[in-house]
Amino acid sequence: MSNTIVASHLRKRYGDVRAVDGVSLTVEDGEFFGILGPNGAGKTTTLEIIEGLRQADGGEISVFGRSPWPRNPALLPRIGVQLQASSFFERLTAREQLRTFGSLYGVPGHKADRMLETVGLTDKADTRVEKLSGGQAQRLSIACALVHEPELVFLDEPTAALDPQARRNLWDVLRAINTEGRTIVLTTHYMDEAETLCDRVAVIDQGRILRSGPPAALVRDLGAATRVSVASGLLSVEDARALPGAEEVTDDQVSLTISTHDASPVVRALAERGALDGVQIKGATLEDVFLDLTGREYRV
Repeated sequence: MSNTIVASHLRKRYGDVRAVDGVSLTVEDGEFFGILGPNGAGKTTTLEIIEGLRQADGGEISVFGRSPWPRNPALLPRIGVQLQASSFFERLTAREQLRTFGSLYGVPGHKADRMLETVGLTDKADTRVEKLSGGQAQRLSIACALVHEPELVFLDEPTAALDPQARRNLWDVLRAINTEGRTIVLTTHYMDEAETLCDRVAVIDQGRILRSGPPAALVRDLGAATRVSVASGLLSVEDARALPGAEEVTDDQVSLTISTHDASPVVRALAERGALDGVQIKGATLEDVFLDLTGREYRV
């Protein structure tokens, strides 16, 4: 596959702060690519450089084989951008808002209206934007980024501050957009979101990419233990520790949990003892990879 985005050794400083410190990445045509990192890691600055909203201090960047900086008019119809903080024109309805954005690209009104259906806002077409819920406003923001049918879409933390139901609803919208063949670049704090949606991710911290690849491959390479949990009281901690393959055992009086790097003999032994009531088997997740790479200290 050809590459929609190629970035090589991007750098950006603000005084003594190295916001982007040698970032190199590629995004293939039609790929759903995630950029992950804690607060202040350099995600948004990296995205803004790729979008052509900010000039890099060094390095090279191409989008569709062209440099996005200085602002390249040939690229604008091919990309859509949903910023971390979106602002709408006051007192306009969702339909009017979308038609206004569409008119900037010469999109006729009836065609812009169809995007409301794409993001599930048809019933809110005549609702003023300040009356929309947080999830509805986020979907309208994405509709504005998609109204001119761009080939490449940038989404900067699109589900931030949304409740779980609104997040899942928006995931469905994003999957559908990607299935249509559009390339999507996403930044997010939510590891489950990246694990569910992204073909590949890059974990960035202190302006540098620490690891990149498919989420499943990154989780597998971590080599973390699998946790097998059953209802507490089915067997003692001592008996659990004696099971083949058991490495660490804890019991919080609700669940007895056995950590192991080989779950098969553990589960087999539990079955032989009739101790599978409430069994749950949990492997590592992308969150474990993220914490392993970036640490567990709280970031403000």
